[in-house]
Order: sequence, then C-alpha cells, then structure tokens
Amino acid sequence: EVQLVESGGGLVQAGGSLRLSCAASGFTFDDYTIAWFRQAPGKEREGVSCISRSDSMTYYAASAGGRFTISSDYAKNTVYLQMNSLKPEDTAVYYCAAGHPKFDVWFAYDYNYWGQGTQVTVSP
Repeated sequence: EVQLVESGGGLVQAGGSLRLSCAASGFTFDDYTIAWFRQAPGKEREGVSCISRSDSMTYYAASAGGRFTISSDYAKNTVYLQMNSLKPEDTAVYYCAAGHPKFDVWFAYDYNYWGQGTQVTVSP
C-alpha cells in the first residue's frame, strides 16, 4: 500500500521554525520527485519546494523566500521541510506528494501520490 505520511505541523509564533517530515512507503521512493505543496483556506494549492534524486536538484517557490530548506534521507524514505522565519501567511495545510513532473515541478496533476496533510498555523 502506497503511503505518504506528513508530520511536524503545529502552532508557532511568527519568526519561529518548524520541521515537517514526509515518510513514504509502498513504492520506490528514490525514483520519484517529492514535493511539498500547501493550501490555505480559500486559496488554491501551491507548490512550496521539491527534491529530485534523479537530477540531484531542489526547487523552491518564491514564497519559500530563502526561509525553507528541503532535504531527504533516502535510507529512511523520508523528506523534510525545514521552515524558518515563519510568517502568518505561511499558515496552511502542508501536503507532500510524489510524482514525475514533466515540465513544471509545481503542476500538481503530475504527482501520483499525496499525503493527508499537516496543519501549520503561524500566529502574529
């Protein structure tokens, strides 16, 4: 059974930090691009960051603004998102996803597997 399980969300004050984890099972983790998306209430889902082992690349959306760092531990089939200097506008449900994006790493339909999400709330 394919599973992506996010953890590490919570409530934090502006300026604080959180580290999200995405633990994968049931598929060959190494073969996929793993991405973090987020969705705030009333807004569309947006890509935040992704990591691809095949081309050893990491990608960040402008919203990550040098504050977020994605990393992976392939031995543990886990991808992390370290989020620093959090802002209230970072408040959202954060999802990890696995897929093979073709042209645009933020095209959600190219991601086959999704986790259930973890809530991140940043208070002013």
